[in-house]
Amino acid sequence: MAASKRAQSSSKKSSNANLRQRPTTINGTPSSREAETSDLLETRQHTATGKDAILSPTSTPIDEKSGIAVTEKQANEEASGFMDLSPKDRKAMILLVILYLLQGVPVGLAFGTMPFLLKSKLSYGDIGFFMLCTYPYSLKLFWSPIVDSIFVNELQLPLIGKISLGRRKSWIVPIQTIVGIMFWYLSSNVDHLLLADLPNVKLITLIFFVLILFAATQDIAVDGWALTLLSQENLSYASTAQTVGLNSGYFLSFTVFLAFNSVEFSNKYFRSTPLDYPLLSLSAYMRFWAVGFLLITAWLVVFEKEDAESQDSPDMDVKQVYSIMWRICRLKHVQTFILIHFVAKIGFQANEAVTGLKLVEKGFGKEDLALAVLIDFPFQLIFGYLAARWSKGDKALQPWVVAFFFRLGFAVLSMAIVHGMPKAGIGAGYFFVVIASTVAGSFASTVQFVGISAFHTQIADPLIGGTYMTLLNTVSNLGGTWPRYFVLKAVDLFTISSCQPPSSASLLKDPEIAKLWATASKGIGGNECTSDLGKAACSAAGGECYIERDGYYWTSTLCVLVGTVLLVTFIIPACRKLQALPASAWRVNLHKEQ
Repeated sequence: MAASKRAQSSSKKSSNANLRQRPTTINGTPSSREAETSDLLETRQHTATGKDAILSPTSTPIDEKSGIAVTEKQANEEASGFMDLSPKDRKAMILLVILYLLQGVPVGLAFGTMPFLLKSKLSYGDIGFFMLCTYPYSLKLFWSPIVDSIFVNELQLPLIGKISLGRRKSWIVPIQTIVGIMFWYLSSNVDHLLLADLPNVKLITLIFFVLILFAATQDIAVDGWALTLLSQENLSYASTAQTVGLNSGYFLSFTVFLAFNSVEFSNKYFRSTPLDYPLLSLSAYMRFWAVGFLLITAWLVVFEKEDAESQDSPDMDVKQVYSIMWRICRLKHVQTFILIHFVAKIGFQANEAVTGLKLVEKGFGKEDLALAVLIDFPFQLIFGYLAARWSKGDKALQPWVVAFFFRLGFAVLSMAIVHGMPKAGIGAGYFFVVIASTVAGSFASTVQFVGISAFHTQIADPLIGGTYMTLLNTVSNLGGTWPRYFVLKAVDLFTISSCQPPSSASLLKDPEIAKLWATASKGIGGNECTSDLGKAACSAAGGECYIERDGYYWTSTLCVLVGTVLLVTFIIPACRKLQALPASAWRVNLHKEQ
C-alpha cells in the first residue's frame, strides 16, 4: 500500500492508495489544511470555564451540548422515534446496529460464554486469568489516535480493482475480514481446546485477547463514524444503535448460544429422542459467524459509500491527536469524570461476574440460566429505546444515577437468591424469581448504559469524534473490566473448603484415585473443592466437599458496601456538577501545541 502525506505543496498520488496522515504544524502554526477549517473552529464560543475554549462569533447559534453551530430549525428537529427520523438517518441507524452487532459477537463469547464453558474444569481464579483477555476493550484509548488519524480513501486490489474506503471503512473492512478468517480457523480447533482434561487457559486467553483487540479497534472506528453518519440533531440515537446492536450480538453469543449448546436444553425442547450432543457446537457457531463477517464486509465495501472527509475536520497527525487527547485528560472535570468511571462499577462487580457461575455451581442448569436471560433479551431492546428517551436533554446523568441505586439493590437480592436456592430441585416459583431478577437487573443496567452513552455523545467534540468518544468509552469499559480479575480471585481467596476423606482408608491407596487427586492439584485435606473438577475428583475418591466459608458472599458484600459509600459521598455530587457544565468546558483548542 503506497502512502502519501498531504502538505502545503501539492503531492503526487500513489499508484494504489493514498495513506492519509494529518500534517504536522511547525511551531504551532496551522498547516494549509488547518487553515481551511479555521472558519469552523472560530465558531466555538469562548467562555470563562476553560482557557482552551475557542472563540465564536456571537451571531452564530450554538447547540448547547455539542458546541456546533446549528440553525434554529435544526435545533428543534430532534426526532421522537425511529420512524420520525429522516430516511438518511434511518439508514444510518440500521448500518450502525449491524456494525455494533458484529462487534458484540466476539465480545459476548469472551465476556459471557467462555467463563461458563471453562467453569466445569477451572477454578474462579483461572477464570479470572482468562478475563484478562477482555482488557483490550478497555485499553483501546492508547491506539485510538492512530485509528482517527491514518486512513485510505481508495485501494487497488489485484483481480478486484479499485475499492472505495474512507476514514472509518479503512479500519472496519480489514478488521472484520481478519475476524471472519480467525473464526473460520478456530471453528476447526476450538472444541479440542475446550474438551481437554485441563484446558490450556493461557492459549485460550491469548486467542480471545486477539479477537477482543480487533473488536475494540472496530469499536473506535464505528464510534467515530456514528458522529458523522447521523445528523447533528439526532446524535442521541447513536447510543440507541449501540445498545441494540451490541446487546444483540452479545446475547446471541452468550445466552442464545449457551442455550443451544446445552445437551439438556436441546433434548428437552427440540428432540423427541434424547441425544448426547447439543444442537449447536462452538465450532459450528464460529463457522456461521465467519461467513457472516465476510458477507457483511463485502456488502459494506460494495454498497456503503463513506462520505468524503468533511472540510470541517482539522488535519492532525498521530502525534497531534495524542497531544490533544492528553490535553483533554488534563481538564479537571474530565479527570473527575474518568475517576467516576473507574470506581462506579465496583459495587455490583461481584454480582455480574460471579452470581451466574455460582447458580450453575449449586445446580442451576446452564440451559435454564440461558433461557432466563433469553426471555430477558426482548426486554433489553425495549429498555434501550425507553432509556434513550429518558436520557435526552441536559440531564442525561440523572437516570444513570437513579439506576445506580437499583443495581446495588439487585446485587444484594442476588445474594439472597443464591443462598435460597432449593436443594431438592428448581421449581417454577424459583425459576420465576430468577427471571424477574434478571429482567429487573438488565433494566437498570440498560438505563445506565444508554444514559452514560448519551452523555458521552453530548460532550464529545465532533471534530475529533473518534478519539473523544473512545476516550470516554474506554474509561467506562475499564471501570467494569479492571475489578473483575480481582473479584474472581477474591472469591477463591475468601472461600474455605476442603475434601473430607472417604470413610474407607483403603480407597486412598487406589492408583486411579491418586491420579484423580493429581489432576485436581490439591488432594484430600487441601482446598481444591472450588472448581467442578476438584469436586468431581473428591467425589470419585469417595470424599465429600465441605464449604466452611463461601467467598462469594464475602466478596459481593464488600463490593456493595464500597459502591454505596462511593455513590453517596463522591459520585452523586460530582455528577451534578458535571452535567451543569456548558459544552465549551469539554473542548480544547485543536491548534494549541504544548
